[in-house]
Amino acid sequence: MLRPVVVGMDGSKESVAAAEWAAREALRRGLPLRLVHAWEGGTAPTESKLPELDAPRHWSRRIVRDAMDRINERYPQLFLSAAQISRPASDALVAAGDEAELLVLGSRAFSGFGGFMAGSVALATVAHVTRPVVLVRADETLEAEHLPDAESRPSTVTPYRDVVVGVDPANACEEVLAFAFESAMLRAAPLRAVYTWQLPYMEAAAEAKARRAVGARAAKTLTAVLRPWREKFPTVEVHELAPEGSAAQRLVDATQDAGLLVVGRHIRPARLGTHTGPVAHAVMHHVRCPVAVVPHQ
Repeated sequence: MLRPVVVGMDGSKESVAAAEWAAREALRRGLPLRLVHAWEGGTAPTESKLPELDAPRHWSRRIVRDAMDRINERYPQLFLSAAQISRPASDALVAAGDEAELLVLGSRAFSGFGGFMAGSVALATVAHVTRPVVLVRADETLEAEHLPDAESRPSTVTPYRDVVVGVDPANACEEVLAFAFESAMLRAAPLRAVYTWQLPYMEAAAEAKARRAVGARAAKTLTAVLRPWREKFPTVEVHELAPEGSAAQRLVDATQDAGLLVVGRHIRPARLGTHTGPVAHAVMHHVRCPVAVVPHQ
């Protein structure tokens, strides 16, 4: 049975943009799309005689109906379904995401920063779901996924923008690289693999020599990590980047003109808290393009 692409709906423009991105991703992957809206309005199967108790149910129905109408109109070839779930939003999204191929959520942008405002629901969901989660901004469009045309105008027929992946050879990152290579292959897009390094404190006289040595070793390590993935995905054009600096900042730099960023999140056994790791947390807040957070052991 095919796992669907699942998108969380809350009636906001961010969730609408997420639904449209999810629809395009479902088409790329040949998967069904499922819209999910969570509300805490009780589980009674029939309408209440008290209007104030029925309001959340009616609002939920309207959110789902409007989203289905929009997606059906724009992507009629999709197999589409929807669900209204009477549970706290984060619990409902984690449960739905665990059964999905990937979960897509809308996320608001910081005014003036151009990145994400990952609220408590999004953070809790990303931290606990066992499948990849993609965060999508409200201004994400089909044109934004593609390079501009020869006159620098938005286009839907030009090649896709690059996919960027953060690589951490110190941890098993097979799931992260698999998602990144597959995403690049589905888009016929180049893949930028970024592995960052930093020098420990040392005397100035030894610093230049150490920088050359550490940089060369990092580049060699990255090549070795990517070699089997290049063989598995021979059609993907790969660019290896091993810059010095913090991982979060270099990934932000590398995604200025990218179409998708893929980062990993170490799975924690505890179900409490919203720990996503410092790199994932930083890029969720400051990267402009959609961000895929892929859990791994």
